[in-house]
Amino acid sequence: MTETPAPARAGARERILTTAGSLFYNEGFGAVGIDRIIAEAGVAKATLYHHFASKDDLIVAYLEQANHSFWRWIDGDVDATARGGDLLVEIFDLVERQATDDNCRGCTFQVTAAEFPDPAHPAHIVAARHKREALDRFTTIADEAALTRPADLGAALVLLMDGAWAATRMFGADNHSKGLRTTVETLVAAHTPAATTHW
Repeated sequence: MTETPAPARAGARERILTTAGSLFYNEGFGAVGIDRIIAEAGVAKATLYHHFASKDDLIVAYLEQANHSFWRWIDGDVDATARGGDLLVEIFDLVERQATDDNCRGCTFQVTAAEFPDPAHPAHIVAARHKREALDRFTTIADEAALTRPADLGAALVLLMDGAWAATRMFGADNHSKGLRTTVETLVAAHTPAATTHW
């Protein structure tokens, strides 16, 4: 029987990002210093600064990775056959399950906006772009499904998603995000055109 070789140790940049991401997500940006990231990632200071010119650059790289991971999670875990209103409901079923998971600490992009309130800060820009992408995606799905007032529906869904993340950060896994799927089903139904009656 051939022994499967052990996976190669992650590259320095990947280790730095993974370490920093976990610390940033669980503790916040301001509470985590560069020296701690260096120590926990097991790299030299020169190595970190070779890959990231500053802490802000590292934060931006983490946020861009988090954005990519979020949409990969949504696109990968949602029912591939779902369309229109059903797709929106399926997305929020995922959000509900994540927001009531013991390991969830809420939305890293909300925290980013709170810690970096200046709209011109690079981290705030990435966070705002993530939220705009969510708004655009939900609105586009609603529009393509011919739901009524798709822009209003998209905006309401982003508010619901942000509320779910805020609830889990405030109350932990046992929060009022339970039932989010049902709420979205009701909202989608309210934006579904009435069936035409043929006499």
